[in-house]
Amino acid sequence: MLIGNKVRLRAIEKEDVHNCVRWLNDPEVIQYLYMTSPLGLAMEEKWIEEQLATPPTSGQVLAIEALEGDNWIHIGNTGLHKVEPVNLQAEFGIFIGNKEYWNKGYGSEATKLIVKHGFENLNLNRIYLYVFEDNPRAIATYKGVGFVQEGLLRQAVYKNGRFNNMLLMSILHSEWRG
Repeated sequence: MLIGNKVRLRAIEKEDVHNCVRWLNDPEVIQYLYMTSPLGLAMEEKWIEEQLATPPTSGQVLAIEALEGDNWIHIGNTGLHKVEPVNLQAEFGIFIGNKEYWNKGYGSEATKLIVKHGFENLNLNRIYLYVFEDNPRAIATYKGVGFVQEGLLRQAVYKNGRFNNMLLMSILHSEWRG
């Protein structure tokens, strides 16, 4: 488990499926995710089973939990995907599904925890991500953690009836402030 001041990251469990399906069928939550079609319970159950069968050294999805009183509340997911053992890099992803926790620093802290995990525990050299160019909240979060823009992928994703530009951002271990 990875523990911060406001959040902790834990392995995703089968019991998380209902939260994930609810969140990933909310148009506001998936506005800046690659998702374009409704998600069914069986589809998400299969996806979670695949994640549980994937060794953490190949990539791992973690549940983001926020401390509320004495209880931890599942509010979203994050992870490092496509871990490359030769190039020592992985792709980062995150979403806060529970909108009550938006704009309160939970995503920033979860991002910092997963980057620290990638560099300190997985020995990664580079962590990269793709973000919609018109998602200023996420871009500010990533820059605050130390990610820098590497490139612009013009009209790379078709969503909501239009082609969207994507930014490629990354952080190197040598740039990370720990």
